[in-house]
Amino acid sequence: MNRVIAIVSPGSAPTRRLIQESRSRNAVIDMTNGRRTKAVLITDSGHVVLAPINPETVAGRVSSSKGNRADGEYED
Repeated sequence: MNRVIAIVSPGSAPTRRLIQESRSRNAVIDMTNGRRTKAVLITDSGHVVLAPINPETVAGRVSSSKGNRADGEYED
């Protein structure tokens, strides 16, 4: 998950524009399976990932997968 640049909610106009522009470039990865998009992940490769879970949940899962502890230090 070190390729994720930003995790945002889909409600703002700039985010919606980014999704539409990415759709026109065929750079959208839709993981919602027909559910409502709650989080938008932006990657360093320019892909936009649509997720059906809250941005806070995604951020927590990303940080736990990187091995972060609560104090911000990495585990060995």
